[in-house]
Amino acid sequence: MRTDCGLTYGDSSPRLASVAHGVPPEEGVAMENSRRSADRDLEQARAALERGEMHHAADHLAGAIAHAPTLPETHELLSRLAARADGGLELFPLEQHAFVGTVVARAHLLAAAGRPEDGLPLLVAASGHTPGVDWAGVPWVSDPELGARMEPGILAQIVMQLCTTIGDPAPEAGRESLLPYLTLVRHAVEAHPEQAMLLGAGSALARRLGETTLAVEWAVRGARLRPSKLAEIWLGYAYRSADRIPESLAALRRAVMYDPEDLSVYADIAGTLADHGRLDDALAWADRALAKDPEFDCAVHTAHRLRYRADGDLAHLIRLADFQRDHPDDTHEHADLADCCADQPWLSRVPSGPGTATDPAREPFVAGRPTDAAVQRLHRVAHPLWPHPPAAYDAALGLVLAEPEDLLALIADPPPPPANEVGQALATHDPALWARCARVWACLGLLHQRADEPWAESTRRRLLVELATGGTDQIAEAALFALVTAAWVEPSARADVAEQITGRLAAVTAAQHPVAWSVAQLALATPDLAPAVRLRAAAVVRTEEERSTPRLPRQRRPIGRLRRWLSGGTTR
Repeated sequence: MRTDCGLTYGDSSPRLASVAHGVPPEEGVAMENSRRSADRDLEQARAALERGEMHHAADHLAGAIAHAPTLPETHELLSRLAARADGGLELFPLEQHAFVGTVVARAHLLAAAGRPEDGLPLLVAASGHTPGVDWAGVPWVSDPELGARMEPGILAQIVMQLCTTIGDPAPEAGRESLLPYLTLVRHAVEAHPEQAMLLGAGSALARRLGETTLAVEWAVRGARLRPSKLAEIWLGYAYRSADRIPESLAALRRAVMYDPEDLSVYADIAGTLADHGRLDDALAWADRALAKDPEFDCAVHTAHRLRYRADGDLAHLIRLADFQRDHPDDTHEHADLADCCADQPWLSRVPSGPGTATDPAREPFVAGRPTDAAVQRLHRVAHPLWPHPPAAYDAALGLVLAEPEDLLALIADPPPPPANEVGQALATHDPALWARCARVWACLGLLHQRADEPWAESTRRRLLVELATGGTDQIAEAALFALVTAAWVEPSARADVAEQITGRLAAVTAAQHPVAWSVAQLALATPDLAPAVRLRAAAVVRTEEERSTPRLPRQRRPIGRLRRWLSGGTTR
């Protein structure tokens, strides 16, 4: 999913801590467990209230709200507590990293005290924290009186803050819980039909929730009431969500006329053109932005993504990764590198493969077993998917406290998968993938050992090269991926890693070893590889895939379904 660059909203919401609201494999189980937890909290809250222990009652009520935010019994008990505690606001204080149930309870008490406009930002903060939870499914949010009484400019700001946190578009599974906010905006627009900012912010929310017709209607009205750059951007986005591309591009071009120095709009125009098959025009807009400011982050990200789409040259992604590393304070998060790497072997995932045994020619490289602490650290970080190699490197930082001997032991003899959803999914769909996954992450952990040492003489290089060349098996694959990752994040390692990959590719292809396809994919992911070697790797991949296609149709591979499940419904 491409990220729009033209609008960035500030977020002054409180930082929240929360109970886990993850979705286990069976949604009904999650709902049942949440209801049981809420009932337990309510029982304890009632007992504390009967004893006059107001703070204990408030704590348990906050827990009940966090587990079941619309449960009538919870709100009834909250009203009783408020009646006995002079409104109860002091029992639910706003603190740094406040518990989400406390924040939501305070929002409801403010509404009950006749101050719903003060409670709404707190409820929005909770919805931004966990958008899929029905925090706003309470009568006072959908009351037409709230839309009429709130100052339109303030409501527009609150809605814009919500928009920054719920996704664009918001995930379909969580949209229903956000609809009360759209109802509130409808009421506000009816009461204040001439407020252009409210119409624009409402349009942004409506399109995120899939209400494209309403989004266009409100954006058109806002642009007519108060023509401006912002109004045209909202209108352009609304038209684009409705697949009215010529009108979208026209609106975005008008936004450029209002402010020719806002290069984020150039990037949005380029992205829109590219998404609809006009790649040359898209690159022209990206180049126009870069001509004005070669370091402008949105234009740099967009240009590299589009050039990679145009010719498939990995060098564009390496330059983008280098730019991200050198510019950690970009204006907002970009997904261009992850989008380009998505679903590509080694660039974003551990490829599935046969559960080959360790090469018998490999000499033993470790004595003993890993400590329990090392196994736990591996279980916390190991996953078959990652956005891109630098992200995998960053995620492996959790293994920095593991001793090299422990990491080598994990590589030699991977532990059983963790007793969590990822481990269970791998055990069910592709048991061999867990061992590959564990070895990959343990090798990534080696990259964080004595990371201050210069690459050429470093311990991390020595260990990984020994693993990569000591045999031809999954251990070698994992070590080679760690070397490739080092080349992505450490430019001084690139020539050396390219030489290592070139040698291993030549060896496995000459021997027609089963890992040839995987090593070739690693070569295609290697920075600064010689063009002739890259062509050879592409030929190996093509030959192997042509050979396997009749036996193993791509659309029927279980690993494809597994990847979609692990990544939340999209193959990554």
